[in-house]
Amino acid sequence: MQPDFWSDKRPAGVPNQIDLAAYKSVIEVFERSCKKFADRPAFSNLGVTLTYAELDRLSAAFAAYLQKSTDLKPGDRIAVQMPNVLQYPIAVFGALRAGLIVVNTNPLYTAREMRHQFKDAGVRALVYINLFGKLVEEVLPDTDIEYLIEARMGDMLPSLKGWLVNTLVKSVKKMVPNYHLPQALLFKEVLKQGQGHGLKPVRVGLEDIAVLQYTGGTTGVAKGAMLTHGNLVANMQQVDACLSQHGPDGAPLMKQGQEIMIAPLPLYHIYAFTANCMCMMVNGNLNVLITNPRDIGGFIKELKKWRFSALLGLNTLFVALMDHPEFKNLDFSNLKLTNSGGTALVKATAERWQSITGCSVVEGYGLTETSPVASTNPYGNLARLGTVGIPVPGTAFKTIDDAGNELPLGERGELCIKGPQVMKGYWQRPEATAEVLDAEGWLKTGDIAVIDPDGFVRIVDRKKDLIIVSGFNVYPNEIEDVVMAHPKAANCAAIGVPDEKSGEAVKLFVVAREGGVSVEELKAYCKENFTGYKVPKHIVLKEALPMTPVGKILRRELRDIA
Repeated sequence: MQPDFWSDKRPAGVPNQIDLAAYKSVIEVFERSCKKFADRPAFSNLGVTLTYAELDRLSAAFAAYLQKSTDLKPGDRIAVQMPNVLQYPIAVFGALRAGLIVVNTNPLYTAREMRHQFKDAGVRALVYINLFGKLVEEVLPDTDIEYLIEARMGDMLPSLKGWLVNTLVKSVKKMVPNYHLPQALLFKEVLKQGQGHGLKPVRVGLEDIAVLQYTGGTTGVAKGAMLTHGNLVANMQQVDACLSQHGPDGAPLMKQGQEIMIAPLPLYHIYAFTANCMCMMVNGNLNVLITNPRDIGGFIKELKKWRFSALLGLNTLFVALMDHPEFKNLDFSNLKLTNSGGTALVKATAERWQSITGCSVVEGYGLTETSPVASTNPYGNLARLGTVGIPVPGTAFKTIDDAGNELPLGERGELCIKGPQVMKGYWQRPEATAEVLDAEGWLKTGDIAVIDPDGFVRIVDRKKDLIIVSGFNVYPNEIEDVVMAHPKAANCAAIGVPDEKSGEAVKLFVVAREGGVSVEELKAYCKENFTGYKVPKHIVLKEALPMTPVGKILRRELRDIA
């Protein structure tokens, strides 16, 4: 049993601790749940719903293919690069059941970002959606990838409908650029081949790595946070414990196997990965996968089909939904839980959401390095707006000063976290690991916080120069390193500035070389080298940047100017 920190602050029904010995791996959680909830729906997307029994069968076929038809061994890395479609959970749980390490990859990455992640992780296999086949073809020669599995949007639909969808996507909407990857095997063919083999159980323990989740950490170099089976199992239990909070009638707020969870956030992002893809394994609920949440009209059309009880989102998404004229006409009678994460929740957004839906928004806090949930607000009138709540069961928080000394409650300092969900470290980066993890297992978050005497936590500033755009981390170092490779850029600096839509946006200051450079040139260069949320929204040309006597750019001064 893991000791609890704020045991006297827990709402009714939330346990003070979790049983870390309850499961030996994510695989065990998955296989137990598939038996327990066999006839219950697990995932739904594009009009097709998979039961837990079907998810069990299909992921077993995927795992059996990997075992029988490749020379991949337990511990090898497989990248999964897909939006929210049914093939995603099949591939992830199948890969885990084969003993592989899943490398979650953003399907909107540029070639440069893909190369770095695939090479750094030593990826040997890649599951991708064909919309991005041209990029895969471009980066493949620079990686160690040997096996390609290609998914298509219509894979899980009935044959005729699937063919129509694939034709529409490729030939009518022109969403699939031409590419040539003859060695790729189709996802449907993998499942077909795998069904002919029996799945051989693998020996995996809580200390084994399950996922490499890439993050900038406290610096700008993308690093793989090693999340073990133990980390993920612990966070599943912690989140499930919070969801089990008792309502006014004394019954659990969220009932096992009976809830409909809407999943618009991308599953490759750690927040949705744990909350929608992993945690539902413990509670047996249904997740409705939204493939393109930017299509707000299409999103609301899907919501009309369900009496949904939970929705996980972030401030940007809540605002976009509420701004659509059809949103207020939805049936919110069953909505019991709205969770916000990834970026700060704006008070006006929370109040507006409550008035329209009748459901309060609950804010939490976490990092990739904490699998990710570290704290959350209680539900209903126990929530405290402006805070990220209290630590989840089995988790301790403290704040420290610059010298590393623990500070009394109520004083602002760097937030440190200790718990079973804290990562093992950064993949093949012992020095970077040592910078954030001490010998006792405390993780330095880089966030400045105040812990109130009653246990509620307020994030008040960031020690690191992190920019959060629509819930995604953007590191100034990465932006600057890439822009400095432009032949006409002499110097540059990136900062975050407030943005009504995305919370923050990237603002780039550039000093040009002799001969000059235009803002349009820089914008085109950035679009070519960065995925959308990293592209600077504002670019300013300057004659010089503020610096220290030793030549370090003073980003804080630029923030003050901005």
